[in-house]
Amino acid sequence: MRKITDPAQFGRVAVVMGGSSAEREVSLDSGRNVLAALKARGVDAHGIDGIPALLDALRAGHFARVFNILHGQHGGGEDGVLQGALESLHVPYTGSGVLGSALSMDKTRSKRVWQSLGLPTPKFVALPRGADVHAAAKEIGFPLIVKPACEGSSVGVTRVFEEKDLDAAVELAQKYPGDLLMETLIVGDELTVGILGRQVLPSIHIVPKGAFYDYNAKYIAEDTRYICPGLEGEAEASLRALSLEAFDALGCFGWGRVDVMRDREGRNWLLEVNTAPGMTSHSLVPKAAAVAGIDYQELCWRVLETSFREEQ
Repeated sequence: MRKITDPAQFGRVAVVMGGSSAEREVSLDSGRNVLAALKARGVDAHGIDGIPALLDALRAGHFARVFNILHGQHGGGEDGVLQGALESLHVPYTGSGVLGSALSMDKTRSKRVWQSLGLPTPKFVALPRGADVHAAAKEIGFPLIVKPACEGSSVGVTRVFEEKDLDAAVELAQKYPGDLLMETLIVGDELTVGILGRQVLPSIHIVPKGAFYDYNAKYIAEDTRYICPGLEGEAEASLRALSLEAFDALGCFGWGRVDVMRDREGRNWLLEVNTAPGMTSHSLVPKAAAVAGIDYQELCWRVLETSFREEQ
């Protein structure tokens, strides 16, 4: 059920998109879709590109609240920095706060929190710049994954099956800011679970045509298959419960998406949480919401409602 019935209750809304992260183009695509959906529902919504322009507009008093559809870190608005600025200006916004955003963006710290609570996540080693990656690989064992610890959309991610391919994987991941993360490659099915308020959406089993769900499969390819719900019965119920537990453990709220691998023995392994998931034509949360009977415009409205913190 909607909490807000009159679009005027939202006031003038800034849909912040684009930014300066590695995920800029995806964010612009998401933002255009969100902006059109909110306007179609009568919301006084306006697009803003990037954090500096948004903060200037907010200080000038132009907007009542923010729909954050920036992706990534370093100007991407998904790492807690924007959230802190908005808190200081007392401007309500969608999605998780400072803690949940910062923790989720840092995959290494996310995994440490889950590990401390006994939640399942693949074995991993944090790799500061200059670390001995070959020693780390011996500890993890092949096959493994090397990726930037603080990027999304599968940028800089490599699946490594033999030691001879390790250096090239590290070189790719090091093109992005911050430390690296090496973890066990879980062989099995890739699943994702969207969360909207306290509603856990049906899971999606992602079946890419290629080896794995990389940037191309996410945003460009038309041959990736999405099975929703991804599981059935008790398996689906336990996956949804685990996803909400993982989301809550990182201090997340509002909306988001939890990515999971399910191995051949049927065990679920937590990978990461996205606190501002994509909202493009290829994106996963809109697909799951549609199966739950929530169309794209309604989904955007419900996400905007999460900016009313006191009502959650």
